[in-house]
Amino acid sequence: MKKQTIALVGRPNVGKSTIFNRIIGNKIAIIEDTPGVTRDRIYGSCKFNNHSFYLIDTGGIDMENASFNDEIKIQAELAIDEADVVIFVVDGKEGLTSNDFIVRDMLIKSNKRVIVAINKTDSKDFKDHLYDFYELGFEEYINVSGEQNTGIFELLDSATKDFKEIQEEYNPDIIKFSIIGRPNVGKSSLVNAILNEDRAIVSNIAGTTRDAVDTPFTYHSHDMVVIDTAGMRKKGKVYESIEKYSLLRSMKAIDRSDVCVIVINAEEGIIEHDKHIAGYAIEAGKAVVLVVNKWDVVENKDSEMKKWKLLIEEEFAFMTYAPVVFLSALTKRRIHTLLPEVIRVYENAHREIKTSLLNDVIMDAYQLNIPPSYKNKRLKIYFSNQVSTCPPTFNISVNSKGLVHFSYERYIENKIRESFDFEGTPIVINFKNKGEIES
Repeated sequence: MKKQTIALVGRPNVGKSTIFNRIIGNKIAIIEDTPGVTRDRIYGSCKFNNHSFYLIDTGGIDMENASFNDEIKIQAELAIDEADVVIFVVDGKEGLTSNDFIVRDMLIKSNKRVIVAINKTDSKDFKDHLYDFYELGFEEYINVSGEQNTGIFELLDSATKDFKEIQEEYNPDIIKFSIIGRPNVGKSSLVNAILNEDRAIVSNIAGTTRDAVDTPFTYHSHDMVVIDTAGMRKKGKVYESIEKYSLLRSMKAIDRSDVCVIVINAEEGIIEHDKHIAGYAIEAGKAVVLVVNKWDVVENKDSEMKKWKLLIEEEFAFMTYAPVVFLSALTKRRIHTLLPEVIRVYENAHREIKTSLLNDVIMDAYQLNIPPSYKNKRLKIYFSNQVSTCPPTFNISVNSKGLVHFSYERYIENKIRESFDFEGTPIVINFKNKGEIES
């Protein structure tokens, strides 16, 4: 299922970040009274009236004195390009400025649906500017106050009214995997290397989307689709030059994937952005394979591989179950090791465990390590069953889920992984009070 996108744009200090945080429900964006403080687009995944969508917050466009203005303007243009609907935020307290008209001109050129959100309408000064905003020439205007949380429901209701859930065009049996990662790690080269491998037969029907380029192909009788997020379109170089852009593109590809191939650059090592992108894949419940690319430039490969494995275990402690592949997309060295791992983790994510086997494992683990009592109460486990796949999800019935310590949950997960092959996929464990309705 594909999600649609809403972008918040406007000049600095009109309250975009406040509105963003109201919609997201978390204080993610930095809010200060200094114009231009939100320099990078901030992304969030939202749900409203059964519509799932992405929300993008952008830095304020100020043509006069923002030292970061060139980059902010480019990022705002990218956000507008990505958006299905643009919410143009203006300041009801201060009225219109020349920067508002600059933003207006950008939006008119985009041919996107625009809703003007007049913010700060709780201010007593708003009545002085009541009719000024119609000069902008758009059709839809909604009065809001991000600070007071008024008008936000009406704003979202209008923004999402034409949203439709877009079904994927592929058979559910086809393995869809995305190549994700920050810019310049070699994503495009890796896609080319995969598709040029002798055993990969590329279909002559290539589906494309606005967000990425899809290529169906067959590998050892497996029908697969590789989703490339590396900017293979007209503005690719511009998009790739701004690292933060890769995050939204990756998030969209993650949603459409069964498996996420997370690419790291062996020349540069691991940085925080690599972990952020991996974190989105795990939060989405996707199976993952880590790829250390540009392995051709590494000397003393055997000793370096051992060091890299230890480093990955430390830096990606939240996904130690992920297999790691070392390869060079440029020389195609070890490229043959990737697709078998993609297929394997896909199958693991779809693995179903018989209830009797699962209960044997869980009860053996419980007897081996009976948790200590707390306030004269001790955790008891009654019954376990698997309720879904992708990711594999287990319900465990207990006397009181409040007695489950996070370390004991981790212990149970480790015991499940020791007994069944779930390499490459996150697993979810829900502890439920005995008799609690399954959800």
